Amino acid sequence: MEDYRNSITVLFVIIYMVLCIIIGLWAMKRTKNTEDFFMAGRKLGFFITAMAMFSSLMSGFGFVGGPGLIYRMGSSAFWMFMSVTMGFLIMGVLLGKRIRLFGEFTKSVSLPDLAAARYKNETTRLLMSIAIILGVIGYLGTQIMAMAIVLQSVINNVDWIPNISSMTSILISSSVLVFYCVTGGIIASVYTDVVQGTIMLVSAILIFFTALAAVDGGLSGMATTMFLDDPESIGSFGTLGMIGCLSWYFVFAVGVSGQPHLITKLMMTRNVSQNKQTVPLSMISYGISTLLIIGIGLAIRTLVLQGIHPSPAKADDVAALFLQSYAHPILAGVVIAGLFAAVMSTADAFLNIGVAAIVHDIPKAIGRTLFKDELYWSRLMTIILAVVAIIFALYSSKEMVALLGAFGFSTFAAAIVPTIAIGLNWKRATATAANVAMAVSLTLIFFLQLGNINIPYGIDKGAIAMLVSLVLFFSISFFSKPPKIDPYIDEIMDL
Repeated sequence: MEDYRNSITVLFVIIYMVLCIIIGLWAMKRTKNTEDFFMAGRKLGFFITAMAMFSSLMSGFGFVGGPGLIYRMGSSAFWMFMSVTMGFLIMGVLLGKRIRLFGEFTKSVSLPDLAAARYKNETTRLLMSIAIILGVIGYLGTQIMAMAIVLQSVINNVDWIPNISSMTSILISSSVLVFYCVTGGIIASVYTDVVQGTIMLVSAILIFFTALAAVDGGLSGMATTMFLDDPESIGSFGTLGMIGCLSWYFVFAVGVSGQPHLITKLMMTRNVSQNKQTVPLSMISYGISTLLIIGIGLAIRTLVLQGIHPSPAKADDVAALFLQSYAHPILAGVVIAGLFAAVMSTADAFLNIGVAAIVHDIPKAIGRTLFKDELYWSRLMTIILAVVAIIFALYSSKEMVALLGAFGFSTFAAAIVPTIAIGLNWKRATATAANVAMAVSLTLIFFLQLGNINIPYGIDKGAIAMLVSLVLFFSISFFSKPPKIDPYIDEIMDL
């Protein structure tokens, strides 16, 4: 019976990977230039944009790392995902109109393009490009790890398929990813988001109720079991504590407005008026999808405490173990295929913005034309960047997917929230302030992360970096001479 269940799951994964190849080939015919490759021609409707936004932010970070984090930390992890849901609303207020109008008037195909136009400073473009590349490598490593963990777990539970190593799993999933990204660019990503977003929404609800049914007493039974084992694990702030949880709220609620793979999608819409539908729909969709994370994480922790399920070897295995053991095989297959869809789409978005920074923005920042055929070099650089991310994923294999994803999230947030989210709303913001804030925040977050420095009271390292970045940005701008702003930028900022 178990082999039958796992065979069905493998079949769904194979079908999805074949579908990715087909979509990549279809999208390649629609990708004629770099604006198509990076901006999908600025022709997306509100529903496609909303699905692309929410599913790209959920991805392997949420679907694989989320249940593992709840399993390990209890209710503390709720703060991360609840904060992200609120972050969509903050992003809509700060950037909903302005980023689309700025993008159209300045003909920007990337955030560094936008930053350079706003501040009239090529150093700002260069630093923004560096911040994006560094964040992409960390965050993309999260997606690769998530795909590898799930694929290895699924294949190694089927008798008629030889067991594969972590390296083989990474190579298989990454090969499909790279083909999908190289051929179709961002078009391949956003047009699969409609299907995968719908799958995630329906699956999240079904899995949540499956998780409730797997534990006697449902949510009440989960809470009682966890309380008897460790009262803090099911309290308001969980095992992390109040200060740590509030630092997560700061990073993940405010930091959503600094996620380039998310906010650049607001630049791809047909018109500004779509944001009235796009932002609420993406926020609600993300909130619903967190039911899967919460249900699986709490269920496995409870079942392990009750002695019904063995302890997983790694917290990141929790999602795959639940789906293989407790979900209907067809539902498990659909959910895992949806997971791969989410991861592929998000990884495509990361590769897209990273490649844009390398091929399009850095050459502009240094005043050199390094790549005459940007579309060709964009595809070639996609392969190179993916290889670098694979190496980073292997180096960071001991980190939990959720925590590695949080590092990438924080890297983006500390550099981009002040420069873009605040800078497009505040006329006093200066190029010097933006440059100092980005340079210091990047240096600080990598020093804290690579130095493995622990902050007291569970305070998130990203919260420290983003706070320092914002303080520098506001202080330097306030005490500097107000910059001269082009009339059309001034008019946009007055809307």
